[in-house]
Amino acid sequence: MTTTPLKRRGAAAAAAVLSLALVLTACGGGDDKSGAATGDKAAETRTVTAANGAVTIPAAPQRVVTIGNTDLPFIDMGGKPVGVTGVPDSDLALLPPEQRATWEKAENLGDEVDLEKVAALKPDLILVQIPDAEFKKMEKQLTTIAPTVFWGLDTEWKALAEGLGEAGNVKDALGKQKAEFEGDVAKMKQTYADVIKNTKFVNLDRYSNSDPGTYVIGDIGCVEIAQDDVGLNFPKAPAGKDPLAYESLPFEQLSKLSQYDVITYPADDKGQATQVFAPVVATNTWKALPTVTSGRALGVFCPGNNSYGAVLRYLDSLDKALATLPAKK
Repeated sequence: MTTTPLKRRGAAAAAAVLSLALVLTACGGGDDKSGAATGDKAAETRTVTAANGAVTIPAAPQRVVTIGNTDLPFIDMGGKPVGVTGVPDSDLALLPPEQRATWEKAENLGDEVDLEKVAALKPDLILVQIPDAEFKKMEKQLTTIAPTVFWGLDTEWKALAEGLGEAGNVKDALGKQKAEFEGDVAKMKQTYADVIKNTKFVNLDRYSNSDPGTYVIGDIGCVEIAQDDVGLNFPKAPAGKDPLAYESLPFEQLSKLSQYDVITYPADDKGQATQVFAPVVATNTWKALPTVTSGRALGVFCPGNNSYGAVLRYLDSLDKALATLPAKK
């Protein structure tokens, strides 16, 4: 049995923005039908370009295997992979029921990709987003099995969505999600124009492996959507420096947060502080913060920030949280 260890993007990994637009081009000036009769969709091909260069793929792939961070975004766009890699239970728990069912129906290739299992699935397309070095180790075997399209971890989430939409033939769903996203962002910019202009936010977070008694100022993940797309004023690291989220801070420093008008923090879909973040809100320092006592500490649900569907759920939670802000006195 041949397996290859798989490392996903870590919760605190910095995602540098790199627009790797997936370019759709015609093979030889038009669809290459590989000798098939006109209308034989299964035999038609097209060429896409991603991090591993130009790849000839089926025009309408039927048996797709997803590896690494492509699993959930492809499913989010309505894709139905025949094989997926290991996804933490904590991430699966955040999926809508129909997406969870799709993931469970696929063959689970595990955290260490079983290349023999991949081959046995007889895929006609393999979609991959993992670290470059890990892809290099398995690239030859994967491309022998089926056409393989790869994106590195530095691919920005919107570019990845575009790429998956093109390669996975789920562009229609992607288009609807993008339109909804753009509409929601535009509406929030209008509704909260004054808040955007006059409010200083800070986003707090905590990781499952954080040292006891510590938290971080979160400037990566869903908060990037609030900051970069909606336009809310959150602190972030200077260009070229590590994200603020890489520095653990002791609970005692919570008192310094009084300089901000609004605090956001991770909550579940019911608005309650996540289990990981709960120790922060249990401290007397937190409870005594003027921001907290005045109702300006907002729990926001973030089911993920690497696909439009998950981001739309985040925006909905953020919108509802902002709507509860009391007027400034």
